[in-house]
Amino acid sequence: MNADIVEQGVELMLFGMGTVIVFLGLLVLATTFMSRTVARYFPEPEPAPARPAANAVGNDGELIAVISAAIQQHRRRDSATKEQR
Repeated sequence: MNADIVEQGVELMLFGMGTVIVFLGLLVLATTFMSRTVARYFPEPEPAPARPAANAVGNDGELIAVISAAIQQHRRRDSATKEQR
């Protein structure tokens, strides 16, 4: 009687593990198929070419002027609110 129960347990274990392995294999295949399908019909856009460093250096003066103006405006507003208190 004990051997019959152990035999049934082993059989159930193998059936369950086999089911899980088959399911995971199908999941991998389906995921791979979907990934390839999406990559084929909806490709990633090409990245924009990098801007040369010479342009970045040329804009530094303008950037500094904009930041300086923003800081001055903030300080003026900050001092005006302190005076109102």
